Amino acid sequence: MSEEIKQPVILSLEGGNAQPLSVRAKALVFSDPVSAELLDYIERIAPSEAPVLIGGETGTGKELVARHIHHLSGRKGPFLAVNCGAISDQLAESELFGHEAGSFTGAIGKREGWFEAANGGTLFLDEIGDLPLPLQVKLLRVLQEREVVRIGSRKSIPVDVRLVAATNVDLDYAVNAGHFRRDLLYRINIAHVRLPPLRERPGDIMPLADYFLRTYSQRMGYKQPTFSEQSIELMLKYAWPGNIRELENVIHFALLVSGEDTIKAEHLKVTGGWENLLTNRQPNWSDNAARANNTSAISLNESPLDVIAAQLRRLFKQGGDDAYFDSLESLIVHEAFDFSNHNQVHTAALLGISRNVMRTLLKRHGLLRDSSYEDTTHDSEELATEQRVG
Repeated sequence: MSEEIKQPVILSLEGGNAQPLSVRAKALVFSDPVSAELLDYIERIAPSEAPVLIGGETGTGKELVARHIHHLSGRKGPFLAVNCGAISDQLAESELFGHEAGSFTGAIGKREGWFEAANGGTLFLDEIGDLPLPLQVKLLRVLQEREVVRIGSRKSIPVDVRLVAATNVDLDYAVNAGHFRRDLLYRINIAHVRLPPLRERPGDIMPLADYFLRTYSQRMGYKQPTFSEQSIELMLKYAWPGNIRELENVIHFALLVSGEDTIKAEHLKVTGGWENLLTNRQPNWSDNAARANNTSAISLNESPLDVIAAQLRRLFKQGGDDAYFDSLESLIVHEAFDFSNHNQVHTAALLGISRNVMRTLLKRHGLLRDSSYEDTTHDSEELATEQRVG
C-alpha cells in the first residue's frame, strides 16, 4: 500500500474576517518542520482553559493561531478579536467591561463590553502591550475574579471567557521599562506560543505562495499561472520582513502585472530588487541595511554591537558634546524608522518597545506631527503606517 501524501494544514481568514487593508496575515500553513512542531504544541495546549500569550512579528498570523486555538478548545461561545491599540484610552474600559446608561457623557444606553459578549467563548486581545496601565489593573482583576463590573454599576457579572493575547513586542522589556505590569504578564503567559517569522520557516513560503496565487486567480477570474524556477528561487532567498502579509501583497501584484502563464522573478516586487537578491549583491531588507553591508569600515568578523562600542569609545575620547545621549537616541530612532519604511508598528517591534513609547520618541525627534495620531480607526496598525512625516 502506497503511503498517503500528507497535505499541509492551511488556516485562513475569509469573508468578513479578511479585511483587505489589514496588516494581518490572512493565511497560515504548517508545512515547514518548525511549523509542524508548532502545530503539535498548539494542539496540545488548545483544549485547556489556560490563558495563552502569542508572540511574533506583525504579519506572522497571530490571530489565525488564536482562532485555531479557539476552534480546538471545544468552547461553544464566540471568538471575538479586539485590537487594544485601536481603542482610545478614554473608552477602553467601557469597550472591555461595558457601561450603564448615564455613567459618563455620551453613555445614552447601557452596553455590554467585550468580555460579556465573549461569554462562553474566547476573547483575543491583540497588541495587549498597548493597554494603559490603569486598565491593566482592572483586566488582572477580571481574570482573577472571573467577573466584570460595568462602569456606573456596583453589580458584578460572572463571565466564562478564555483569554488569548498577542504582542509583537517583548513584554519582559516592557515590564522592566514600567509600561506593563509584571503580575498581569504572569497571569496571561501561562501558555506561551512563539510564532516564528516567515524567514525562519522557509518550508511554508511556497505553500503560502501557491495558496495566494490560487485564491487571487479565482477571485479575479484569471487562469492560474505557474511560478518560474527563478521566481521560486527568489521567494526562498528573500527575508520577507513583512512576513505573510507581504508575501500576499507580492503575489497579488505579480498576478496583476504578469499577463502571462508564468510568473517570473521580475514580476515579484520585493525590497532590494529581484536582480540584486538573485545575484547576492544586496541580501538585506532595505536600502539602509544594504548601505550598512557595503560600508568598508565594518569588518565582517566583528559583531555590529562590537563596532558600535568601538565607535562610542572613539566618540567619547573626542569630547566636546554634552548631549551624546540625545544625539544617539535620535540616531537610533531615525535609523530604525527609516529601516522600517516609516511604519510605527514595525519600528516599535524592531526596537522592542510599545507603540505608545515609539510615538513619543518619534514626536521628540521631529518625525511625527503632534496631531498625527487619532484613535478613529478599527485597525491601529494601518493608522500607524500612515501617520508619519510626509
